[in-house]
Amino acid sequence: MILLTHGYFIAEDKIEQQIMKPYPPMGLLYVSAYLKENGFDNTIFDSTFSSKEKLKDFILENQPKIIAFYVNIVTKLNVLDLIRFIKSQENLKHTKIILGGPDLTYNIDNYLNNGADFLVIGEGEQTMLELVGCLLEKNNLTLDAINGIAYRENNNTTQNPSREKLKDLSELPLPNRAGINLEKYLAVWKERHGKNTISVSTQRGCPYSCNWCSTAIYGQSYRRRPVDKVVEELQFLRKEYNPDSIWFVDDVFSVNHKWIREFHAEVIRKNAVIPFECITRAERLNDEILQLLKEAGCFRIWIGAESGSQKIIDKMDRRVGVNTVREIIQKANKIGIETGTFIMVGYPSETEEDIYETIHHLKTANPTHFTITVAYPIKGTVLYSEVEKDFTKNLDWATTTDRQIDFKRTYSRKYYDFAVRKIVNEVNYFKELNKGKNKKFSKLAKLKIKATLATIGMKTFK
Repeated sequence: MILLTHGYFIAEDKIEQQIMKPYPPMGLLYVSAYLKENGFDNTIFDSTFSSKEKLKDFILENQPKIIAFYVNIVTKLNVLDLIRFIKSQENLKHTKIILGGPDLTYNIDNYLNNGADFLVIGEGEQTMLELVGCLLEKNNLTLDAINGIAYRENNNTTQNPSREKLKDLSELPLPNRAGINLEKYLAVWKERHGKNTISVSTQRGCPYSCNWCSTAIYGQSYRRRPVDKVVEELQFLRKEYNPDSIWFVDDVFSVNHKWIREFHAEVIRKNAVIPFECITRAERLNDEILQLLKEAGCFRIWIGAESGSQKIIDKMDRRVGVNTVREIIQKANKIGIETGTFIMVGYPSETEEDIYETIHHLKTANPTHFTITVAYPIKGTVLYSEVEKDFTKNLDWATTTDRQIDFKRTYSRKYYDFAVRKIVNEVNYFKELNKGKNKKFSKLAKLKIKATLATIGMKTFK
């Protein structure tokens, strides 16, 4: 038996319980489908709506020969705990533990020293197929012949050459959505938000090099599924699940304008238009592409900005003008596409002036939605290398994640926590104020008080 799982439990995630927009583990679903297509049956234990104890019970009851975990920053600590549990069980002593995911690439020794038997580094489908076949003696490969893996041999770490990335994404089967209870995701979305959504991937990789962004899995490659294959998937999803909307998980959905034009023509020709939202960059949008996206079903675009300060954007190596971002958000709003944007505070060298420029930016651009976080460095990124010498604490790797790393900033970490509150309440006050006759004075008063208290907090911890 081959068991695929991921160790994310929504019951442990207080923030997600408030937001309640869970997404299925697409990486596992692709690996599962690829193994099945090549003759290796497997079971997915989707832990999202389950618990660690139920997962442990499932493992003990079924005693799989291979357990593969998807690992990222969010799931790391749970996966390490589950590895310790598996290694402590006498009846699981022959079980091999395989890890895959973005957190492995720059933490190879750490994971191997904490109980993992094999690491699948980078793109996982072909590597998993060869490794599983080797471990189950279903092929003639030896470990040293499998590219893209790392393991311990004679108490030393062995890392084989990197796996060449899959050139033709049309070779991939559709993700094994039937392997999980997708209806549970759809029901939760419907209950909390009035409509549900299904994730779809059309591309792998991102050709850009933002200093804070991890490219540990796909690198800076750009590979795209053929338009006809994507539209066929949309038709299948409509027939099988009838979703209210689609969430395209790609890093830069409109990076290739030729592909967008072909996609627009094909979904209309095949009557496969399903409302969707996507992420992209401002400079990869213009009047024509915005109109094509809208006609193809786009109801919301998330546009990266990260800051309203050009100084900070340049330091991030975002390679975009803040005025370009504002203009595109305004244009999308004007033609009836909702907009969202991402904001990051606490980046190295950010000052109070930069934060107020970000507030001005959000008011001027006026995106429909925005999310905001305090910057933290992910191992393997330029940002991590830049601030590593300025870490404020030496953290124990096995009991912490990159999210807990702090470094010396312009002001204290507490200052930026208050800055987040300042931005959120100041911008939402502006939005409420501009609702005209529909504005609520009680809400305005609450937002103004919260913004004022946040300003006081910023001054206190500056």
